[in-house]
Amino acid sequence: MVQQIPVDPNARADDPRADAERDDATHEVLPDLAYQRHVIANVAYIGQPGEAGWVLVDAGFPGTRGRIEAAVEARFGGTRPAAILLTHGHFDHVGVLEDLAAAWDVPVYAHRLERPYLDGSAAYPPGDPSVGGGAVARASPLFPTKPVNVSAQLHELPEDGSIPDLPGWRWIHTPGHSPGHVSFWREADRTVIAGDAFITTASESAYESMMQTPEIHGPPKYLTIDWPAARDSVRALAALKPDLAITGHGRALAGTELRRGLEALAADFDRIAVPDQGRYVERPHRAEDGSAYRAP
Repeated sequence: MVQQIPVDPNARADDPRADAERDDATHEVLPDLAYQRHVIANVAYIGQPGEAGWVLVDAGFPGTRGRIEAAVEARFGGTRPAAILLTHGHFDHVGVLEDLAAAWDVPVYAHRLERPYLDGSAAYPPGDPSVGGGAVARASPLFPTKPVNVSAQLHELPEDGSIPDLPGWRWIHTPGHSPGHVSFWREADRTVIAGDAFITTASESAYESMMQTPEIHGPPKYLTIDWPAARDSVRALAALKPDLAITGHGRALAGTELRRGLEALAADFDRIAVPDQGRYVERPHRAEDGSAYRAP
């Protein structure tokens, strides 16, 4: 079975948004947009350097608070953000959320279906090692699934798709990897922050996660709990024809290679992305019937 869509690593050589690493360990892809890799997952920084009102997207791998604070010092002079936005609440995206939310005392925005994972009331279903693909997948049952609790700062994203403190951006519900997974979209320059709706590395493999070979993949197999919804989400993002994408795992991609790869993934999602076997392939877990939420 096809597992990924390769991307020509030289295709973006002349792209001014090619993501060279800065001294603060971030990769700046637009003047007001950068991302930073934390072990295997990314966070994003939206806002002009040196200016207030910037926004953090996701909150790192456990133990990475110092790296985020160092980047904030270098990029924004240490000023706190206007808000923290979450694509979803898996452990590698909220690793230092409780610490940052308490220290900064700023709003944390997420989809209403993700709230139980963020207010301490429900845990994620466990990782599924049967999907195969490498050491990360095999280790997935050991990944933390208990919820964090940032209820004092937690707010639901507005139903109209707008994002507080980010004019020009809107959120798009892209469930499947989790019930309340969202992506963030800016129409003006066709930029998407896709979280784990699709990714650009083979997250199941420890080797590929470290090498960051540019490939377009579906969401991480070992934690995706609703594959039909994941398929619909990829198709919705492909229909936008993005020109630049930051994903939750892997390098940023841009231009024709991104669009062609995403369209190919959307067109043949079941063969490319869905594992041959797995507990959530056979029985999706969803918010509607409560199966997505376990007692912590």
